[in-house]
Amino acid sequence: MTTNDGPSTWKGTVGDLADDVRPARYRPGHTLPLRVELRRQLLRRRTQVTFALVTLLPVILWIAFELADNGTPTGSVNLVDLAKGSGANFAVFALFASSSFLLVVVVALFFGDTVAAEASWSSLRYLLAAPIPRARLLRQKAVVSGVLSVAALLLLPVVSLVVGALAYGTGDLVSPTGESLTFWTGVGRVLLAALYIAVQLSWVAALALLLSVSTDAPLGAVGGAVTVSIVSQILDQITALEDLRNYLPTHYDSAWAGLLAGQVDWGDMTRGVFSAVCYAAVLGGLAVWQFRRKDVTS
Repeated sequence: MTTNDGPSTWKGTVGDLADDVRPARYRPGHTLPLRVELRRQLLRRRTQVTFALVTLLPVILWIAFELADNGTPTGSVNLVDLAKGSGANFAVFALFASSSFLLVVVVALFFGDTVAAEASWSSLRYLLAAPIPRARLLRQKAVVSGVLSVAALLLLPVVSLVVGALAYGTGDLVSPTGESLTFWTGVGRVLLAALYIAVQLSWVAALALLLSVSTDAPLGAVGGAVTVSIVSQILDQITALEDLRNYLPTHYDSAWAGLLAGQVDWGDMTRGVFSAVCYAAVLGGLAVWQFRRKDVTS
């Protein structure tokens, strides 16, 4: 026995249908929200290990200082002696020890792994089939990678300041030239130095992103960006290149040391920011262009 509660077909337009019957409207601008991508990246083991290492580095340095032999007094003050002078000095030493390599690796890891990892897992084509516009996919991943990179770069000096203050007190920040700053002024300078390093490493981020969209091997993208940074640092030590060294992306990577002086000279830091932003703009543009034309098969 069958019942017929109404006609099997309806006359009218699609607009007459009830809201719960209409298909969901596709909105390209709502695909892959930042919170979703951020959560995905935070749950990854490499993100957790990276933040753990950045957090533990100041503790490892403090343990190394405590275990090291003080040695025979020489009458001169070295960087380790300065690092033990106060919490601010300890944070400065941590930045000096990590800015030329460890922090480069951190930024290259977050940006170089973001797209290449999806390709290596064969999930990139499914993301694009969602469908997520390519430009939006790359932008969302770059924004999240930038947030994670800046967070890691700021976490290092913050933890160093806490560990240093507990171990060596809140005395003045003393620079290698003998100038001193109050503790809280030194804290501000240290955090400003971390922000400068973050901006200066933007060219590494853009290069790693370019390599990430060009290969399916995350290790190749990360290693390529780190290798270019190391080569640039080596070339910067060759004085025979003279003024050509000014155009190397790493030439101004330690210009933040000028913040340790009482009277800050902003010249080198301004040039460093300009150089890094120019490199980042060109390399980032190439990354977008490459990803738009890439034949994604994985």
